[in-house]
Amino acid sequence: MRQFTRTHPWITFQIDLRKARPSLWMRLGEASSKCEHLAGVPLRVSTASDLHRLYLARGAQATTAIEGNPLTVDEVRRHLEGQLNLPPSQSYLTTEIDNVVAACNFIEKRLRDGEVELTKERICQLNALVLEGLPLGDSVTPGRIRQHSVVVGDVYRGAPAEDCEFLLERLCEWLLGADFTPPSGAEIVYGIVRAVISHLYMAWIHPFGDGNGRTARLIEFQVLLGAGVPTPAAHLLSNHYNQTRSEYYRQLDVASRSGGDLLPFLEYAVSGFVDGLREQIKRIRYQQWDVTWENYVHGLFRDKKSALQTRRKWLALDLGDTGKPVSYGEIRELTPRLAREYKGASDKTLQRDIAALEKLELVERGPEGARAKREIILAFLPWRRPDPPHRSDTSP
Repeated sequence: MRQFTRTHPWITFQIDLRKARPSLWMRLGEASSKCEHLAGVPLRVSTASDLHRLYLARGAQATTAIEGNPLTVDEVRRHLEGQLNLPPSQSYLTTEIDNVVAACNFIEKRLRDGEVELTKERICQLNALVLEGLPLGDSVTPGRIRQHSVVVGDVYRGAPAEDCEFLLERLCEWLLGADFTPPSGAEIVYGIVRAVISHLYMAWIHPFGDGNGRTARLIEFQVLLGAGVPTPAAHLLSNHYNQTRSEYYRQLDVASRSGGDLLPFLEYAVSGFVDGLREQIKRIRYQQWDVTWENYVHGLFRDKKSALQTRRKWLALDLGDTGKPVSYGEIRELTPRLAREYKGASDKTLQRDIAALEKLELVERGPEGARAKREIILAFLPWRRPDPPHRSDTSP
């Protein structure tokens, strides 16, 4: 009998999803559907690139923030763009970020090359990547399974060192076994479950001298990508754990104290994952709305080439970019091109232009000013619905 069976009896490599509440299956179904909608969604190249950088920055920041890195998402984005300057004494903070980004790129390349299996060797590689170039304790060797006992947060003791290699191998076998073999069409659902459980078991085993949390979240990232989850969405679990850090630690504690019941932690993780997907869908929907609005306005003015009609087209488009009413006194200076178009023009000229756009149902006047009626291009809305999102609702 191995030592962990006495010290960590909750590590059983078993799960009974028949006991899961209907709400978990509903969220898993929603998560799968939203991931399929995200995959291959048509966006401007610049928009897709911006979203990729944003969620990479959020994922890297969240993965390291849980371990105490104080850099904000904005600082991480600036660093990744080469615009953040820290004093030498703080350089390790950006090294932690660079290591996580390098590990994510490593995972993506290996998956593209067809190396999709999670193995003990892959887990050790990920740990080596996240610890590279960082100051570490004498007993810590990056990528090497620990040979000593560890205590996490002065409360939780990791699995016995002599069992860690066996436990990692057993975990990989279990995740690739019959319990997690998906029926056709359920690959993403099973992938999410595998990802969350791999994270939880890594936290329980704690096989390395340092970097266990970062390694666990990278394993999640690999499992999600391998199941077909789009790259931006594969960072969402790390974001959720960071945003709800106290609940994250509480759920980890409850999972071990409950004798290894995986379902509460799974429900907690999947709930946050779905919330993150909803935010991503909302952001992407706004970007698509923006493109469709521009195409619609350009289409209405396709055969109207005069200077007057061009000015009115710019007015409709620039009002549309604000997502809210603009007072009549501010419209002239709303954008540089409107300032040029209305330089020297009278207030009557502006009002005539607004009236002309009203007839085209592009603009609506009200007590707060004029606003673009972007909602006219939204199809299949329910009879009762919330107001369409403004640009401020989708800001980073």
